[in-house]
Amino acid sequence: MLKISTSFLFAFLLWFWYFPEMGQPNKPSLSVAPVADSLPNAKSWPEQLNITNFSTSEWTPSPACLAVAPGGAVYVGVDKMGSLGKKPDHGSIVKLIDSDNDGKVDRHTIFALADNPRGIIVNGDKVYVLHTVFSKETGKASGMDLVVFEDKDQDGVADGPSKPLIEHISNANFLRNRGTDHATNGIRMGIDGWIYIAVGDFGFHEAIDRSGTKLTMLGGGIVRVRPDGTEMEVYTHGLRNIYDLAIDPLMNIFARGNTNDGGGWNVRFSHQIQSGEYGYPVLFKNFTEEILPALIDVGGGSGTGALFMDDPTWPDQFNKVPMMADWGRSQLYIHRVTADGASYKQKEEEFIKLAQITDLDVDGSGRLYLSAWDGAGYSGNPGKGFVVRAVPKDWVYRPFADVSKASVKQLGALLQGEGAVARLAAQQELLKRSSKSAIKMAWKVASNSSLSPEARVAGIYTYAQLAGEQGIASMVKLAADPAVQETVLRALSDRKGWASKVPVEPFLEGLTSSSERVRIAAMIGLGRLDRKEVAATLLATPVPASFVAPAKGTEGPHATPNAAIIPAHIAVRTLVNLGAVDACVKAIGTKNNTLALWALRYMHDPKAVSGLISAYASTDAEPLKKDILSTLSRLYLIEADYDGSWWWSTRPDTHGPYYKGVQWTASPQIKKLLEQEFAKADDAGKQFFADLNAKNRMGITEFGGEEQPVAKEEKKIDLEKIKNKKGQVGEASIEDVMLAIEKIPGDAAKGKELFTMQGCIACHSINKGETMKGPFMGQIGSIMSRQQIAESILKPNASISQGFASVLITAKGDKSYMGFVTQESATKLVLRDIAGQVYTIKTEDIVSRQEMEDSMMPAGLANALSYEEFASLITFLSKQKK
Repeated sequence: MLKISTSFLFAFLLWFWYFPEMGQPNKPSLSVAPVADSLPNAKSWPEQLNITNFSTSEWTPSPACLAVAPGGAVYVGVDKMGSLGKKPDHGSIVKLIDSDNDGKVDRHTIFALADNPRGIIVNGDKVYVLHTVFSKETGKASGMDLVVFEDKDQDGVADGPSKPLIEHISNANFLRNRGTDHATNGIRMGIDGWIYIAVGDFGFHEAIDRSGTKLTMLGGGIVRVRPDGTEMEVYTHGLRNIYDLAIDPLMNIFARGNTNDGGGWNVRFSHQIQSGEYGYPVLFKNFTEEILPALIDVGGGSGTGALFMDDPTWPDQFNKVPMMADWGRSQLYIHRVTADGASYKQKEEEFIKLAQITDLDVDGSGRLYLSAWDGAGYSGNPGKGFVVRAVPKDWVYRPFADVSKASVKQLGALLQGEGAVARLAAQQELLKRSSKSAIKMAWKVASNSSLSPEARVAGIYTYAQLAGEQGIASMVKLAADPAVQETVLRALSDRKGWASKVPVEPFLEGLTSSSERVRIAAMIGLGRLDRKEVAATLLATPVPASFVAPAKGTEGPHATPNAAIIPAHIAVRTLVNLGAVDACVKAIGTKNNTLALWALRYMHDPKAVSGLISAYASTDAEPLKKDILSTLSRLYLIEADYDGSWWWSTRPDTHGPYYKGVQWTASPQIKKLLEQEFAKADDAGKQFFADLNAKNRMGITEFGGEEQPVAKEEKKIDLEKIKNKKGQVGEASIEDVMLAIEKIPGDAAKGKELFTMQGCIACHSINKGETMKGPFMGQIGSIMSRQQIAESILKPNASISQGFASVLITAKGDKSYMGFVTQESATKLVLRDIAGQVYTIKTEDIVSRQEMEDSMMPAGLANALSYEEFASLITFLSKQKK
């Protein structure tokens, strides 16, 4: 389902080979309540909570996402085609009402039709939905849109067709060919009034907002837009496949990603800092000094819904924390975050066990709702899926105020209240009023130093939106208050339309703050205000000792907190955004040399190249000369313009620094200098150039360097002969086999032998050091139960891993190949067939590429086994928890 490729063991993935490096999650010291409800429900939860079934598949089959209105109406995105479906008219938004507040649905309506709903926000009589759009003419996906429905009469049905806010915010080619597994996903509104969008690594080409702004993004990250569909912009970049975001009341954003298919990027929990680069897929291994690393690598899994819980009715131990769902692990986690400079450290804890959890949201009365996919498969299932309600045991229902009927004074009280839902609802209603009294109330909250930080932040952003340019002077004065300085600087620079009216002085003062968070806000703000005159000041940002490139042949730390790198990283991103070429060139060879050369790596500007070459000629310092040559080598190629016609697959080339590197205007100039210096070099010097050539993939033949190793061929295995043998498994029904192995413990040592004998080794690796083939089995026991592993073997077509579905490739010369892709770059593709044979095909020779509907693994590979043997094989695999 969803954007979570998975499954097929033996070349039939378990829904989780997609998450190969899975480690065991931390176990919280919480009591667990047994499930007493006979209806679909959570499997375990803390004893301090009550969890009951709220909705079954009768009303909410295949729930991909949900959102809850402050007053308690639950909107569920039903997706009966899942991530593999490619036909329209299988999705809807269902509205559920619990009118007597007893925890049971009293009525429901089909609010609107929307295929592949992936995110919902409820804001008064408006409901924002992110979903796939299909062409009426062709019946095929034409993209994903962020749209808004209205229900002004509140009858539970949208008043009419939706209005698009952003169109084409996912790659239509791959929506048609693959489905929505790596598409654009969850949406959340922050207290700053922006809608934040979790973009999967399909990325998008020429998304367009209501103002006509077009945007292209190669890969995944976060995009944001105003609620009226204007001012669309990239917030962060370099994430693999996030599904949702948790946004706290102070505008800290957290994400939990999805694992790469055997490529070294596991599920990671990260703090998202505006303008930050997180590195996937081309920087996170060999250029880790340049990225903002994740806070932790938690192993295999597939992050889905997210929520920052901030509700006064919830126990302290479960409140004011990011809650992150993991579909693959069927687990809702809490990440306990503690401040660490400009970022955080974290500790992950298991919280609620829910069958393939997809999403969660809380209302203004403290009722938490969670949706479960519950085995609906990768194409949806009308008989699977449910929603549960969770509340604290001592919880007492208190109705949430109808903000549309509240006075400005009452809205002011809610704005400074304890719950995030109440503050956001009050803010949004005040924005509708847009009166002098509303502006006055927002300022009263913003400027009241006795209030909580959460309340003041809400007040500041409400005031900034209401007052607009007329509020700049007051905000500048408020920036002198250290308690809210960070937020004021963010709010002052939040809207680029005001940039020319905002003075630079508060930001320059922010750069000298003792608070790293304030300094970061000042740097980001200066970039947004386009103040190039501050470049020299930014270049003085210290570069920490942790700014070290990985040694040749090693990976750098890409999922270890590194708060020390954040100021320098953000300074570099700001310099690049400002296009501060002249200032960076001027700083070469000075005390600010390191930061200047770091920034110049991304400045593909002829002036940058000329400046670097000039600096090289004017210095005799060998270390500096090498640093300049390294920077020029990095600039030799540039990432090709993304046209949306390709995607790097679930197992991309992670070498970097570019995925599709191409030459540009200054490449000949760079090459001339490099070749001149190469000709002068001794053997040790020539090796330096060879290393640069290999690391940056310049492709300058005379320099030499290293080629990436290609997967080696292995001995052919006759799978037809294996599957045609008959034993107990082949002669019994799947149901009988499953019943039998429940009672047989199996012998893991015997199972290890069978793993080779039955041909599994042709398509699967067990150890991390082995050549990557098909779905990785080294941690399958951490991910699937014995029953799930057995079912995957017996029914290989039940759910095909999108990373290793069979692919049929037709190449020039009337050549055809069928297998699964084990390696792919911009220039070549490596394919392994079911017998273990390896083929390397040039990208330019590929005529057509078709993903097959069936698993490449033939059914029946376990037919010759006895029950005892099959149980042994399952036991062996279930013990793989490396």
